[in-house]
Amino acid sequence: MKAAKGNAKAQKQLYELYAKAMFNICYRMMNNIHDAEDMLQEIFCDAFNRLDSFRFDSTFGAWIKRITINKCINELKRKKVTLELKEEITPDSISDDFEDTEYTQLSVSHIKHAMGLLPDGYRIIFSLYMLEGYDHQEISEIMNITVSTSKSQLARAKKKLIEVLKAGSMQYNLN
Repeated sequence: MKAAKGNAKAQKQLYELYAKAMFNICYRMMNNIHDAEDMLQEIFCDAFNRLDSFRFDSTFGAWIKRITINKCINELKRKKVTLELKEEITPDSISDDFEDTEYTQLSVSHIKHAMGLLPDGYRIIFSLYMLEGYDHQEISEIMNITVSTSKSQLARAKKKLIEVLKAGSMQYNLN
């Protein structure tokens, strides 16, 4: 791989290919454009410095996505962002309102805004599960929490997102 040997043109191509997707992950995790931009630069610097450790066990995209998520989580931990870990929720108490509710009238910007209003812990787990495709076992390992905590945080995130969207829908006259 030319990029691993320091080829600037090859590194620029990798950056252009993956920067937008990694920025979106950073933004969803950090909930701030400036922090997301800073994280993106750190991620690519780190990735380019560690290209010699890339073993082709996965795609480059999967490898840099893992670096992105881990660096964002580490930065949030460094900033002392705490998950709102409350009592466990049993599967019987998890509402299916999220899947049953139709928000087809809401724009992407309304949903992004609502996600940005979620508490950090909820937003991170919601993003990892719903947007990045991680399962609860993977989230529990990434976040160093139990599987049941991941499930309960996701349920709470969905419930809170519905509340925020409903409140916003009244504001936008979408009811």
